[in-house]
Amino acid sequence: MTAAAAAPPRHAPARPRLRALLSWLHLWVGLSVGLLFALLALAGTVLVFQKDLLRWQHPELTQHEPVADGRVLAGLIERWSPQGLNSIDLPSEDLPVWQGFFKGGRRAYFAPEDGALLLTRSKEDDAVLWLRDLHTHLLGGETGEAVLGVFGFLMLGLLLSGLYLWWPRHGRLRTHLKVHANPPVRRWLTWHRTLGAMLLPLLLLATVTGVGMVYSRQVQSALIAMFGGEAVKPPKTTRQGAQIDWPAVLARANTALPGASLNRLSMPKDGDGTVSFRARAAGEWHPVGRSLVLLHADDARLLDTYDATRNGLGSRMSDAIYPLHSGAVGGAPMKWLTALIGLLPAFMLVTGFLFWRRRRAHRR
Repeated sequence: MTAAAAAPPRHAPARPRLRALLSWLHLWVGLSVGLLFALLALAGTVLVFQKDLLRWQHPELTQHEPVADGRVLAGLIERWSPQGLNSIDLPSEDLPVWQGFFKGGRRAYFAPEDGALLLTRSKEDDAVLWLRDLHTHLLGGETGEAVLGVFGFLMLGLLLSGLYLWWPRHGRLRTHLKVHANPPVRRWLTWHRTLGAMLLPLLLLATVTGVGMVYSRQVQSALIAMFGGEAVKPPKTTRQGAQIDWPAVLARANTALPGASLNRLSMPKDGDGTVSFRARAAGEWHPVGRSLVLLHADDARLLDTYDATRNGLGSRMSDAIYPLHSGAVGGAPMKWLTALIGLLPAFMLVTGFLFWRRRRAHRR
């Protein structure tokens, strides 16, 4: 037996095999699940401007003074709570009408002067709310949201595998960032690879914050455990009286947290004596705010206030997830940048598909 015959068979090195496997997974996950990722991201681009679109579609909503009258609030709650009113946004400069949120995702808008119904919207008759439900729940409620979380992890794997496949050897960074016009195979590959590498931080930001919103409780607990803070739980109280003096409650809430703006009232459940207002303290990123004003329903007694800007770092990091994902912080530049991020997955899908198709044709 010769030495050559006795030598064991050579196996491919582990790294090229890993690269080949990741390349195959990146291709087929990108061409399949990547389609859904692109659709969700395009919906997100529209949702960045959802309040602007609402004002454009319904200019009559902006023709009011943003006055929150407690008597009007009382009338709205009495009239609409039996029909599923869960919470209501107070009139503001951005949207100077009452905005009611109902079970099933329906919304209604009321005049601040007298509570007259101005507009109703639902995902069945409003394209923006339909896109919102697609983006947040895949049109499938809690089940759709759970599936969305799985897709989010797949997208993280897709982005990180793309980074691994792009990563240049020492001294070849400029080569890997160069964009070619021809031949077509190289053109689509370099566009896909270069733009993906340069804009990867933005794609990761959108994807990570999106996953963080699906698993918000787990993420909040992890961030608090690592960086400090506390999860705020409203006190449990019992209501004795049948009626709530909403003008007194609203007046007391307005003075409870100096420097903060009241934004959203959550309807207390039957027998619950705690009235909860969401407020936005100075320096908060969240458009509604994560600060709280808690009062007793019977006598408008202040139970507690919570200033989100004074909580620990972990809690503040958790509160920042939604504003970063939706482009609600940083003004118009961040809004447009977030909208641009929503276009990237579609660009990556198209260039990846064109590269794959051209390469197949070339091999044939």
